Amino acid sequence: MVGRVSTTLTPTHAPAPTPRAPRRRTRVLALPEARWALTATVAFLLGLALDLTGTPAWTYGPLYAVAYVSGGWEPALEGLRALREKTLDVDLLMIVAALGAAAIGQVLDGALLIVIFATSGALEALATARTADSVRGLLDLAPATATRLTGDGREETVPTAELAVGDVVLVRPGERIGADGIVLDGTSEADQATITGEPLPVPKGPGDDVFAGTLNGTGALRVRVRRDPADSVIARIVTLVEEASRTKAPTQLFIEKVEQRYAVAIVAATLAVFAIPLALGADLTAALLRAMTFMIVASPCAVVLATMPPLLSAIANAGRHGVLVKSALAMERLGEIDATALDKTGTLTEGAPEVTAVRPLPDSGLDENELLALAAAAEHPSEHPLARAIVTAARARNLRIAPAEDFTAAPGRGVTATVAGHVVGVGRAEDTDGDATVVRVTLDATPVGTLALTDRLRADAPATTAALTALTGTAPVLLTGDNARAAARVADATGLTDVRAQLLPEDKVKAVRGLQDAGRKVLFVGDGVNDAPALAAAHSGIAMGGAGSDLALETADAVVVRDELTTVPAVVRLSRAARRLVLQNLVIAGTFITGLVLWDLLGHLPLPLGVAGHEGSTVLVGLNGLRLLRESAWRSGPAQDSSG
Repeated sequence: MVGRVSTTLTPTHAPAPTPRAPRRRTRVLALPEARWALTATVAFLLGLALDLTGTPAWTYGPLYAVAYVSGGWEPALEGLRALREKTLDVDLLMIVAALGAAAIGQVLDGALLIVIFATSGALEALATARTADSVRGLLDLAPATATRLTGDGREETVPTAELAVGDVVLVRPGERIGADGIVLDGTSEADQATITGEPLPVPKGPGDDVFAGTLNGTGALRVRVRRDPADSVIARIVTLVEEASRTKAPTQLFIEKVEQRYAVAIVAATLAVFAIPLALGADLTAALLRAMTFMIVASPCAVVLATMPPLLSAIANAGRHGVLVKSALAMERLGEIDATALDKTGTLTEGAPEVTAVRPLPDSGLDENELLALAAAAEHPSEHPLARAIVTAARARNLRIAPAEDFTAAPGRGVTATVAGHVVGVGRAEDTDGDATVVRVTLDATPVGTLALTDRLRADAPATTAALTALTGTAPVLLTGDNARAAARVADATGLTDVRAQLLPEDKVKAVRGLQDAGRKVLFVGDGVNDAPALAAAHSGIAMGGAGSDLALETADAVVVRDELTTVPAVVRLSRAARRLVLQNLVIAGTFITGLVLWDLLGHLPLPLGVAGHEGSTVLVGLNGLRLLRESAWRSGPAQDSSG
């Protein structure tokens, strides 16, 4: 048994005055794409300077060649690999166009295409790396080592990766917590802003959860590890976001399906743009230059890049705020919902009881505090949820909890213990009090009063239901297996009117399917094993991760790690913002392609201008998608998005 620890230990590390998440940003030149693009750019600019000053071709020709090779070898290799798999890659079209330009003497224009194309690829690589940085940077929050307490009370410094469930660690003032766990002893506060976004430190005491990477305040804590470090909140965010980055949304899959046919059509159209004018007597060089320009500006690079950057940025942003969206498909579908259905216990409520009434019997000689203190003393050794709620209520009133002896627990009947020489019993009463659970307290076998306990409503439940109503235009439906009276109490507190109680799991599925048969796309939010079928049946499903069942967490499209209900409407708004950016990107890409193609076919589009327009649109849609990495993208209020 670990003894109590003073909260006034001399800190071995001074508390950080302004704790912030370590900033991990990929350096531009750490990316090979950026280094090759820089080499190509420098070589091109040097060659251009010599070319424009009239020096002999042998001085600038090799520099242009360096630009071609350094900027074009990688996309050419990837294009040839794709061609070997009978796939026509857009990158290969760009290389062919550049070589074609060089073949008709337009070496400068071809080199410019290679440089801009290589720079565009470097920017895409940087955008992808920065998206990953925003999530992987969370790993830097977790300390490399922790102070583990041995069974005999000795301290040993171990790598946090070696911590196991059940280990007890000592967290001194100013240190970062090494693993997700529960406080056994000590009082302090934890700065959780980097994980939960809470602006103020959160008080921590015995029984409170703490999380890897959060910063301990001025007190010392003894913490029992509850999750393997590889399964901590931070680690799960990173893992799921990386898994999500490997999935593709329906829009992206459709684009890739069309891309192959489109690329073949571009090749055929390019041959026609070259052959038809040539057959009508056009100059060979002019016809080939027009065809090369057409191939460049018609290529769908910007269209291909339109979808994934917004969705992956949204997934990364949600992950930073404790919502793990499992795939790009899931992120896209969340923005489509126009109706919501909510579970009650563990979702709108905390799923844990709290004491709501203390009623001593008139002839017991006890007041409320004395009755509660007796019950807490008897229940203190117990791990039952009702026992924890009674002890928590006594501590909230600053009552002294006397030591108990001869503690016994009978499943289904309650507990007995000797407190100050008297036998105190606490057990469930046969009578009920509305939707509350009633326990009877006896003193030396004589009833002395009762306690009423109810499931506590989450503080953010009313705000969440209001936000979901604003987002979808209709109030959420409450689906619960609990009794009608308990459901009505929660509905009244959250402003819900469509309440369906005493439902079996299959009944919840029928309710969800009924809404969807009426043309609605339903988001279901739940946490328990009985919610898994409804989570699977809904258009989108979100599970409460704090106390959610493994089955619910596996079935859901997204998981709310911190059980913060307000993140549910927030992630829906973020998904809608991502869908809007995808549409914006497709419009931008389509407009550029159409305008440049018409210019080339109906007029005379200079090759350098066509290159700049094509690659510029590609860079533009890539950067547009990264806007969702910003903090403001998460914090945008419901008033800014009240429609689907």
